[in-house]
Amino acid sequence: MFKIREARKLAEKIFFMEVEAPRVAKACQPGEFVIVRMDERGERIPLTICDYNREEGTISIVFQTVGASTERMACLKAGESFADVTGPLGNPSDFVHEDIETLQSKKMLFIAGGVGTAPVYPQVKWLHEHGIKADVIIGAKTKDLLILTKEMAAVSNYLYVATDDGSYGFKGLVTQVLEDLVKNQHKQYDHCVVIGPMIMMKFACLMTKSLDIPTTVSLNPIMVDGTGMCGACRVTVDGEVKFACVDGPEFDGHLVDFDQAMQRQQMYKTEEGRAMLKVTEGDTHHGGCGQCGGEA
Repeated sequence: MFKIREARKLAEKIFFMEVEAPRVAKACQPGEFVIVRMDERGERIPLTICDYNREEGTISIVFQTVGASTERMACLKAGESFADVTGPLGNPSDFVHEDIETLQSKKMLFIAGGVGTAPVYPQVKWLHEHGIKADVIIGAKTKDLLILTKEMAAVSNYLYVATDDGSYGFKGLVTQVLEDLVKNQHKQYDHCVVIGPMIMMKFACLMTKSLDIPTTVSLNPIMVDGTGMCGACRVTVDGEVKFACVDGPEFDGHLVDFDQAMQRQQMYKTEEGRAMLKVTEGDTHHGGCGQCGGEA
C-alpha cells in the first residue's frame, strides 16, 4: 500500500497528492510518469510525476478529474492509500542526459498550459537545482484555473502568466506571450519545451517553428493505459508510428502530426471509433510498439 501524506484541491477539478513511494522517489527523473491504482480492481491511471523528495521517499502527483475513476480518486484523503504506484515509467527529459556546462550556456523556455504546469514544474526545478536558468510561460483560461504559480516562480528565471479572460497577468494566449517576448522584447531562446492540451501544443509548435526555436513536447495528456497495449497514445512522429507511453512521452514538437493525433483521440473515445481504428491501423493499432507483447 502507498500511503497518501497530503491531498488538496489546487483548482476546479484539479487535485494534488503527495504519496509515499520510496523506490519511485529514489529512481525517478523529470519527464517520467507513474501508474496508480486505487484498489485491486481499479483502473490504471498514468500520471506524470510533478515532484519528488528522495530523502522523504515521496512523490507528488497532480491530476484533473475527467471520469469516474479520477472522480473517485479526488475523494481520497491524507492517511488513505493507493493499492499500486508503479514507476518510474517512460523516458526522462532529454536534457537530463546533457552535459551540464552545455546546458548552462543554453537559453531555455518552457510553456505550460493548464494541468501541463504540473509536468513542467519538475523539469524547471531540476534545471534550477543544477544552476540553469529557464523562462516559463503559464497559461490558463482564468485566474482560478492557474496552478503552482508560486512554486514555479521560485525556480524559474522569469515567469510570465497569461489568462484567456485577462483575470490575471497577460490577457491572451501563451503563443501571444511567446511572440511578444521574441519579436518585441528581443528575447532569444535555444530550446523550448511545451506541455499542455494538444491544441495548445500544436499552435505553440507552429509559433516556435516560425521563430526557428527547436521544441520538445510531452504527449502524456493522451496516455490511457501507460504500457503501449491499449494503443490510445499512438501518434505519428516524422512519418513513423510511436507510442507516447513507451517511446516518449517527449518528442520533437515540429515532427508530431497533431491533427492526426487529435482526430484519433476523438475516435478513441467511442466503442465504434475504437473498432474503426483497429481495422484501419491493423498491427500497429495496439501491440504494435514491439514492447508490450501483443494485444491487450
